[in-house]
Amino acid sequence: MSRSRTLLALVLAYMLFAVLLNSVGTVILQSIASFRVDKPTASLLEACKDLTIAASSFVVASFLPAIGFRRGLMLALALVAVAAVLMPLWPSFHTTEALFVCVGAAFAIAKVAVYASIGLLTKDKAEHARLTNLVEGLFMVGVLAGGWLFSAFIDRDAPANPSWLNVYWLLAAVALAILALLATADLDESAARAADAGAGGRSVTAMLRLVVRPLVYCFLISAFLYVLIEQSFGTWLPTFNREMLKLPNAMSVQLASILAASTAVGRIGAGLLMRRVRWYPLLNGCVLAMAGLLLLALPLAGRVVARADVGWFDAPAAAYLIPLIGLLMAPIYPVINSVALSALPKPLHAAMIGLIVVFSALGGTLGSRITAIVFSRFDGIHAFYFSLLPMALLLAMLFLFRRESERAAAA
Repeated sequence: MSRSRTLLALVLAYMLFAVLLNSVGTVILQSIASFRVDKPTASLLEACKDLTIAASSFVVASFLPAIGFRRGLMLALALVAVAAVLMPLWPSFHTTEALFVCVGAAFAIAKVAVYASIGLLTKDKAEHARLTNLVEGLFMVGVLAGGWLFSAFIDRDAPANPSWLNVYWLLAAVALAILALLATADLDESAARAADAGAGGRSVTAMLRLVVRPLVYCFLISAFLYVLIEQSFGTWLPTFNREMLKLPNAMSVQLASILAASTAVGRIGAGLLMRRVRWYPLLNGCVLAMAGLLLLALPLAGRVVARADVGWFDAPAAAYLIPLIGLLMAPIYPVINSVALSALPKPLHAAMIGLIVVFSALGGTLGSRITAIVFSRFDGIHAFYFSLLPMALLLAMLFLFRRESERAAAA
């Protein structure tokens, strides 16, 4: 029962962060309407989130083992609850920037706490991979729920109406409820503390030592490229739907949530598929299929004509095809995470997770920024075509990552 309560608290906390982190695309769309900012300025919200995650990860690697994973996660939840309350009280773009700074710092704590806890709660590599896919799959369920939650607060007739900010009252209440559940949960962290004391595995120095390992830097570049691709679509799909596919704001957000739904299905399904298919051919097939889907869907998006009465049943085909890329992206991130972590001893897991968070954050910031610039200077179709380049690079890095993981296994 204690283990179940701990898992529930961890999963719910991770899902809440999914809502907050991945709301950035919706908030960018609404900030453009409500706060009258341009696209490059609005894209700074991604940097506020991701650069804070990257910077905070180095600090987290040092202090989190000292205070404990459970207590650290409680601190993170308290921080986002306070930041969420400030949004409706002082609505402005600067408050929104401050919110994502707080969310970024809190997520740096939460990511390390949740992933390190997976290592403490599982017994072998297979169980670790299954639980990682489940947790990441439920993370995407949180992303899906967040899209619909935010769209419910958007005024369909007046998208610039700041009533959408009232969603943060609800999110603050949810954060406090999870905090209370976590306070009554139990997590035995003695093995992690003992390993940390003996090996210094969670220090910043340990993180830097890990970077020079071929297995680690091949993995980190792969993770960087994946997140660059993922955030390009996840952040800018609502705006793409609004400007390229000529859909209303609320409907643009709702249709973008298909990306989260397909990713959730893909990640949960990948946990089952991994029992029959080796990870390397699976991920190669996913990347190639992603490129093929884009080459099919984007020409359709270029032929869309604006209609005043567009609805779910007559929306452009591209509005449904492009989000299906999530089904193909889905297995990549949790699988490469699991392969990398399983190849390292547990004392190094938290240091490795810190590096994962840093490089994922940098990839997310760069992906969103590049997409914003191309979107502004050309259009959303060109911005999404650009993602074919990191897809090609990802294929090359997966080849090197497989080679290094096999060498590590043989050592």
